[in-house]
Parts: sequence; C-alpha cells; structure tokens
Amino acid sequence: MSSDTAQLEIAETTGELAGQGRPALPAARGEPPVRRTPRGTARAWIARLRADPARMAAVRDSWRMLWCSRLLVWCAGVGTIVAFGYGPVRKAFNPPGVTSGFGWLGNLLAAPAARWDSDWYLVIARAGYQLHAGSGTLARAAYYPLYPLGLRAISWLGAPPVLAGVLLSTCAFALALYGIHRLTTLELAGRGRRALAGASPSRAARLAVAAMAFAPMALFFSAVYSESLYLALSVGLFWSARQGRWRWVGLLGALAGATRNTGLVLLAPALLIYLYGPREDREPDRPLDGAAAGWRRRLRPRYRVRRDALWLALVPAGALLYGLYLGLAGGDPLAPLHAEEVWGRHLTGPAVGVWDGLRAAFDGARQLLSGQRHHVYFTAGEGSPLVSAGHNLLDLAFLVAFVPAIVGVLRRLPLAYGVYALAAACLPLSDPVGAQPLMSLPRFLVPLFPLAIWLGAWLAERPRLVRPTLALSGALMALFVAQFATWHWVA
Repeated sequence: MSSDTAQLEIAETTGELAGQGRPALPAARGEPPVRRTPRGTARAWIARLRADPARMAAVRDSWRMLWCSRLLVWCAGVGTIVAFGYGPVRKAFNPPGVTSGFGWLGNLLAAPAARWDSDWYLVIARAGYQLHAGSGTLARAAYYPLYPLGLRAISWLGAPPVLAGVLLSTCAFALALYGIHRLTTLELAGRGRRALAGASPSRAARLAVAAMAFAPMALFFSAVYSESLYLALSVGLFWSARQGRWRWVGLLGALAGATRNTGLVLLAPALLIYLYGPREDREPDRPLDGAAAGWRRRLRPRYRVRRDALWLALVPAGALLYGLYLGLAGGDPLAPLHAEEVWGRHLTGPAVGVWDGLRAAFDGARQLLSGQRHHVYFTAGEGSPLVSAGHNLLDLAFLVAFVPAIVGVLRRLPLAYGVYALAAACLPLSDPVGAQPLMSLPRFLVPLFPLAIWLGAWLAERPRLVRPTLALSGALMALFVAQFATWHWVA
C-alpha cells in the first residue's frame, strides 16, 4: 500500500473489519449465544455496506445523480414529442419497426431510449447476426454481442425488448456511477499533484458523478445502447486493478472486449497498473528514490511480474471469441473490422482524422455563414449542406473540449488513466467517415470516465463554477435528448 492512500484505506476498511475476523463474544450467563450472520448472505453484505461511510456516501450520491439525470432525460424527450410530434423522418429511419408499435403511451415513453443504433441491437437480440444471409447483414457485425445477449436474457424473463434495454443500460449506469465515486475518492486522497486545494475528495467524487450523469451525451446511458454497459465494465476493471484483483481484471476486460472494440484498449492501463502502480494490494518491489530519480529508474517497472499476471491474457479474449464465433458460424472472423467499411469508415490515422475533421468544420463554418444551400463548400457531405455543417462543427467542438481535459487527466491522475482515455479516443480519430469525419466522436468520448474524474477535481477547487458548468451541461443534454427522441441525428 502506498503512503498516498494509506489513510484512505484505513478509513474505508474500518467498516469492513467490524465484525469480521473476531472471535464471538461470550454470551452472558443465562443468555443465548450470539448468532452471527454468515458473510456470504445478502443481509451481511448490506450490513457491511451500511457500516462503511465511504460506501454509503457513494451509494447516496450515485443514486441522487442517477434519478435526477434520468428524470431530465425522459422529461425532455417526452415533452418534446408532446409539443412538436415525432418528426418528419420517423419512418425513414425505423424500417424494422422495432422501436414502435407499443401503443401511444409506450411509443411516447420509448422515444428517449430507442432510436438509431437501438434498431440494430434490438434486431440482433431478436434474430441474431444471420450470417447466412450474406453481405446484407454484414453491418450487424459492427455491434458486439454482449449487449444484445443481455437484452435477450432480460426479454426471456418477460420484459419487452425496449424495456429490457432501458433496464440493462440504467442498472449498468448505476454501477458505473458508484464505481466512479469510489475511484475518485481513492485517487484524489493522495498527496502531491493529486492533492485537492481547499476541497475534500468526497466533494470531488460527488462532482465527478454529477459531471458524468449530466454530460451532454449522457442520454445514451439509459438508451438501448452499449455505452453504459461498457462504462460499468471499464470502471470495474480499473477498480479491480487498483486493488490487485487480477482475476476480476481479466474477466471484466474480456466482457468489455465483447461489448465494444475499445475493450481491447483496456489491456494497456491494466498492464501499466500491474507494472507501475499505484496498487493497494502490496508495496512496490522497486520503490523510487524520491522525485529526483533518473528517467531510467522511472521506466523500470516498480512491481515484478508474478503468476497472477497471466490473468491479463483474458482481456482480449472477449473480442477474440466473438471473431471465432463468427468464423464457426460460417461468416468472416474479421467481419467486425470489415463492417466498419459498410458505415463509411476507413482506417487512416489519428492525425489524418483530426485534419479531416478540421477541414470539414472549416467548410461547415463557411457554409453556415453563407446561409445558402446552392454552393456546397464541403462536397463530401451528404444531405442538407447546412445540417452537415452543423454536425461537423459540433463534432469539432467536442474534440476541442477533449484536449484540455486529457491534459488535465495526464497531469492529475495516474498514468494509466490518461493512456486509456487517449488511446480510446484515438480509435475513432483513426477511422474517420468521409461524409462526417468525426462522426459519433461525442458519443465515443462520453464513456471515458477519467475525463469526469478530472472535471470533478477541477470543479471541486472552483466552487463558483460548479452550478454554471453543470447547468450548461444539463441544458445541452436536454437539447440533445429532444433531437434524439424526434429522430434527428445526435453524435
């Protein structure tokens, strides 16, 4: 255990140690012996939870942000449809009809949750990948199987498919918020660059949870999308790695790899934490000799490789098993990669993707300033040139906001957090779309929880900016929900 987190660990384990590992107190003469609840029962787990102030604070803050943010999502989505209707392109983008047909009330309540890519998840959960159908179903391979399997499992219990998706996404988001709270408290309780100026780690954790719950693109965390499931698995992997539970790291990494292609990126932070820390399970084998240690000593791993490192080999297993399944089912094992071409993506490199996004946004600004549709500045775009211009400018705005955030993560948090966020962001930047180079980048950035942890710490040190920042973020989320519910493209 490092000195930075020793104090926090003592505080957190006080409640866990209460009533554990102690001999039973002898009962007074004439009284029945004291019966202790077995540790494995639900009652014992709840008792340990209530006895731990840090865990209870995480539960309270996460629950409050969960229901407040989801209430805003449904009020914004349902209110927009009641006021303006479903929009003119409702039928054009819902050919399977899987997001409608639930009656007027069901269709209304499903609007903030089931749009666009939700169709694909619902169809896969219902009919599978149907590889025998040929190239017509190749686009489905881009959607990894764990989330559709979860939909099918919950639907098998009797829930309608859309409701199953909302339940799965919301429950996963609740777990993710709890984990973000705990990770923030753990990381910001240290000294040096991670120490908070004039604020407590618990306040930073509460603000990190709020920043994640009310992020502009947080509407996808309760929609029939895989964002919340991937977020929960990635947060769980970081927490397990920090605690030295490498078996769970391998399992959660494999599940994340079966949820999204970015799950493979999680191997990098897992290795960094294993070799360089910080770790709570044991002291470093090669501690640094102060801040003046040379760069060669800093590059040398602080922890020796032991047998438990083999669990890290499970992290890529989810994605590999998915490809193996596709091959055994008569399809192409590399279909998830080829499916990206169906969606207009082409592998280039982060620098090329950023340059294409800058050029598209610049042409989009010229298009909006001209106020006309006849002359198109960005000729690779599709549809209305004004709408295309707005999308490209919005995507660039999120990329610009990402830059100071990732710099803050690299400066404030352990290296593994920054490496993970940077590597995950480079994937969509390396695979741009010709018509909209940075397409879906805002949605791909929102599960990168290190950004929320940094923002929580940043806001905790600047109390005057808390309300304006969260109010602006929540207002943007409500705006995007209104667009999403009426079948307008959002990220």
